[in-house]
Amino acid sequence: MNILVLNVGSSTLKFQLIDTDEHRFAGNADRRLARGQIERIGGEAVWSYRAGEGEPRTGSAPMRDHRAAVDHLLEWITNQESGVPIASVAEIGAAGHRVVHGAERFVRSVLIDDAVLRGIDDTIELAPLHNPANLKGIQAVRAVLGPGVPQVAVFDTAFHHTLPEQAFLYAIPYSLYRRHRVRRYGFHGTSHRYVSYRWRQLTGRPREGSRLITLHLGNGCSACAIRDGDSVDTSMGFTPLEGLVMGTRSGDVDPAVLDYVGQKEGLSLHDVELLLNKQSGLLGISGLTNDMRELMAEADEHDDRRARLAIELFCYRARKYVGAYLAALGGADAICFAGGVGENAARIRAKVCEGLEFAGVRLDPAANEATAGGREGRISAEGSQPEVWVIPTDEELLIARDTYRVVHGIETRY
Repeated sequence: MNILVLNVGSSTLKFQLIDTDEHRFAGNADRRLARGQIERIGGEAVWSYRAGEGEPRTGSAPMRDHRAAVDHLLEWITNQESGVPIASVAEIGAAGHRVVHGAERFVRSVLIDDAVLRGIDDTIELAPLHNPANLKGIQAVRAVLGPGVPQVAVFDTAFHHTLPEQAFLYAIPYSLYRRHRVRRYGFHGTSHRYVSYRWRQLTGRPREGSRLITLHLGNGCSACAIRDGDSVDTSMGFTPLEGLVMGTRSGDVDPAVLDYVGQKEGLSLHDVELLLNKQSGLLGISGLTNDMRELMAEADEHDDRRARLAIELFCYRARKYVGAYLAALGGADAICFAGGVGENAARIRAKVCEGLEFAGVRLDPAANEATAGGREGRISAEGSQPEVWVIPTDEELLIARDTYRVVHGIETRY
């Protein structure tokens, strides 16, 4: 089945077209027929499309809304000159959508109908920057492909529905949870779920009895403790702001800072929240950039103190969470790195693991340096327990597979 996978933002659209089914699952023979993205939707949009493993093709075109963007990419996909091996939109069997927030209502991937649309709409106050855009993507596909093409919502928060109460509750009046559902929801769930699944596949370990710590390190960062294949703790909380140091997000911070900084700087609560989300993290500490590659270059070439400090803080916070989750799990079989930084920055992986020798962690420096650019593999030395792995995440593949399962009524174990 050809499945269109969409990840829609307020003015962006990322897509993949994946041919998958039960037989392809078993042999990891899923075929990526096309991928790409559109940016600046709402004006003169910029697009970049790629058929299979071919070279990207780029261009610009006016796209007033997400429906126009979906129209544009489907016109390209079905054009004979694109190199994508389908001739018409009739060959697209379903669409799968990344939806950021499912609250407590959506604990697994679901077939989208009007009730599900209302449910996603009801969660907008929990994800005001993301869920409205996700809805636009769903509505655009329905308008272009018609209501007869099934669509499936795959929720970032769903994997974390297995968190126990002591992990998801905040130590604030319980009535706030009862009345307003203030709790830890966690995000990046599709990524953590994929990495956990892929590690078991690579190692032949069973789901039951496994203990895993996954680190999704990119511009957004989160850690997850996984027992028996289920998420039991995660660093992001009520929003994606909590937890690790990120590109522009502060991660953990004393809540009293909000009022104090607001008074001192003459900022509203909303302004302080924007500061923590958009001007903090690596960018805030370094004063230079949120790009880890640029920070490492500055530290190497100019010995920039604040660039080095931002890197140290980033790695220290990640290492603290690894230590915390080793305690929560009672040890671990493996620590897995994913995300743009986790997959490509050998130096960052090494710094995160520094000081974890007491817990049995020992890297193989050569294997660590050799594992980047989409390669997966074990980077720990023989005898290291826990092992350390790099496993490039593949959320789009998991969304495509979930879409196939849901459409065909196959139960998906989270």
